[in-house]
Amino acid sequence: MPQPLHRVTATPAALDLIERLRADNGDILFHQSGGCCDGSAPMCYPQGDFLVGDNDVKLGEIGGAPFYIGAAQFEYWKHTQLIIDVVPGQGGMFSLDNGTGVRFLTRSRLFTDEELSALGA
Repeated sequence: MPQPLHRVTATPAALDLIERLRADNGDILFHQSGGCCDGSAPMCYPQGDFLVGDNDVKLGEIGGAPFYIGAAQFEYWKHTQLIIDVVPGQGGMFSLDNGTGVRFLTRSRLFTDEELSALGA
């Protein structure tokens, strides 16, 4: 049986960090930054500390945390699967990964035509 197709996934290292952040902060959510102050990093916030707007698109969930992206960013990335990973470094100024010694990083791959069709894109 084929694996379900998702617009956003996470590596085992990212899932481990999500679990740690949830243990320390309760329910969390992600928002893919559009490239302003903290670049284009996936930002992680306690739920309730970040207001999701009408122009945000929910791509899915990673590790039980909802993952959003701005509508304009989604237009650029709608042909790709986002793969959230963790690398050494400093997280975004307001992101919960800041101060952990690692930061979330977005990798991506293009969907095949068949995958896009299956997603209803």
